[in-house]
Amino acid sequence: MEAAIELDNLERRYGERVALAGVSLRLEQGQTLAVLGGNGAGKTTLLRVLAGLLRPQGGSARVLGAELPAERWKLPAQVGYLGHEPLLYRELSGRENLRYHADLHGVPRARVDELLAEVGMAERADDPVRELSKGLVQRLAAARAVLHEPALLLLDEPRANLDPAAAELLEPLIGRASGRTRVLVSHDVEGALAEADLSIGLRDGRPAAVGRELYR
Repeated sequence: MEAAIELDNLERRYGERVALAGVSLRLEQGQTLAVLGGNGAGKTTLLRVLAGLLRPQGGSARVLGAELPAERWKLPAQVGYLGHEPLLYRELSGRENLRYHADLHGVPRARVDELLAEVGMAERADDPVRELSKGLVQRLAAARAVLHEPALLLLDEPRANLDPAAAELLEPLIGRASGRTRVLVSHDVEGALAEADLSIGLRDGRPAAVGRELYR
């Protein structure tokens, strides 16, 4: 079976600054990769490369059988991205936002109502996003990320702004219970390692040992 993600000496720079260097790993389908490290370590940059949003500038990257950057056009239909920005239109309601994304991916609109119920947003679905709390916006963002049933989830602090009850509510969608291949960025070392099959620590864009020393 082909690996979900294969990286070999991946590199990415912002001008002269090295954001990623020497990153190599293989993640099998259905597994979870935990990406750990302090602020500015390169975690979000790695997610954006895997999503096809940033071009690798050295080494090789293959995601769900697509060679990057040449075949990055294949990824939007297969990847769900949940980042720091919810990627929702603030003036539209949650229902309108999800319907917009459903139409983009050719997903039946009935799926929107199912997801709104699953994330506990049925009663607030017609409120403008700008009027919602951060926790409710995060629920909607999670629903958007899985709306098109992606094979791979790229999750950047996915439980941010969620209370324990809301985090449990989203577990079937974005947690291990989803059965999807996942790349999980987190500052919670113990929590991330507990749900990961594989882990990588980054410091200044380079692989480093996993543990509390990443944050010193």
